[in-house]
Amino acid sequence: MAKKVNPLTGRWRIMSMSAWEDDFLDEEVEAYIEFDNKGWGHFHFGNVQGQMDCRQTTRDGEPAVEWSWDGNAEMDAAQGRGWAVIRDGELHGMIFFHGGDDSEFVAKKAKAKMGK
Repeated sequence: MAKKVNPLTGRWRIMSMSAWEDDFLDEEVEAYIEFDNKGWGHFHFGNVQGQMDCRQTTRDGEPAVEWSWDGNAEMDAAQGRGWAVIRDGELHGMIFFHGGDDSEFVAKKAKAKMGK
């Protein structure tokens, strides 16, 4: 039996976030969120990065993922949660900081790099 491919797996380029200006997103690296096929992921935008513990689900019949995360923001410990859904070929979601900010985001599937 063929294993079902998860359309969320892989790296997504974060294109915009509602809480931060576009030039902040790529401050340290090109902003991204990434999901593996084992239930883990990570993200980095601006000076915020985190590791995610992910759960596959659906929202309104579309493939989706929910996660908790642990990481840092400006070198201070940070934690939170988030969710994302594929809509019209883009990843739309929210990221929440425990006791702090939250932001909507939109991401597009990153192009595969040569040699990978």
